[in-house]
Amino acid sequence: MAILVEEMSRVLVQGITGAVGSSFAERMAGDGTPIVGGVAPHRQEGQVARVPIFSSVERAVQQTAATASLVVVPAAAVGEAVIEAAMAGIRLISVYSEHVPVHDALAAIMTARAFGATVVGPNAAGIASPGIANMSDILSSGLTTGPAGVVSKSGTLTYEVISELRAAGVGVSTVACLGGDPVIGCSYTDLLPRFAVDPKTEIVVLIGEIGGLAEHEAAAVWKQLGSPKPLIAYVAGGAAPLAKRMGHAGAIVGSSAESAAAKSEALAAAGADVVETLSALAPAAIAALARVDGASADNSAAMAPEAREGSNGQ
Repeated sequence: MAILVEEMSRVLVQGITGAVGSSFAERMAGDGTPIVGGVAPHRQEGQVARVPIFSSVERAVQQTAATASLVVVPAAAVGEAVIEAAMAGIRLISVYSEHVPVHDALAAIMTARAFGATVVGPNAAGIASPGIANMSDILSSGLTTGPAGVVSKSGTLTYEVISELRAAGVGVSTVACLGGDPVIGCSYTDLLPRFAVDPKTEIVVLIGEIGGLAEHEAAAVWKQLGSPKPLIAYVAGGAAPLAKRMGHAGAIVGSSAESAAAKSEALAAAGADVVETLSALAPAAIAALARVDGASADNSAAMAPEAREGSNGQ
């Protein structure tokens, strides 16, 4: 099992005839992601990566029963592409394109939600569940299946974390890079409850950054959930000065609550193991998994006498 993508997902690439879109399609087709077609307006025929091209998402859904879409179109066309996908029945829309106008993103996300669609991004590295589907710019060769769910606003930091986890022998269940723009469709609060109930996810790794209040909201949700699994957190930008943007468009400290220190404190209060450096995430994950394994062993030992009594009573 995974979150967002699943074994039954059927994926489209909107913008499949562009250089980036075709590159995504070829890689997805090669690594086993269930890509079923692509969309390019004004194109009635042809193939990319051995899948058909359709002139509209509606036609693609009718012909392929697609359920998910990776949007790789010019920024000015993203709003229209997201709305088109949602209206055609696509329920998972991951937007890779960057520099999307804020008002376009806001209108598209609100419309998509009204149609019951989940939007990841804009400016998102994407979503990947090893062995199931990879709708991200993370190479599948760098992903191994395992117990860690990873959620982040930063693609760059995620690449490093996944690499260090893999080197430590820890694979991932699902990786979700949400995007670093001021307006994004999916946040930590949308995904943490899903990770909490996913049987394949034993620990959760949250990568945050300065700017906004998303990490505070994540801490509140995790606390409400009762800290159901180990949560390891890192918030980037500890040395960032006030009112200076660092990296993403949304990564700017506008108030003390938006600082790395304040966010780290909130996450720690919610039960997270907060680390100060990226290199400390993998050791913290290993320690958390050891606690999970230890708790499972204790539960099994506690159940053994009852099992024996039940057997004797037969």
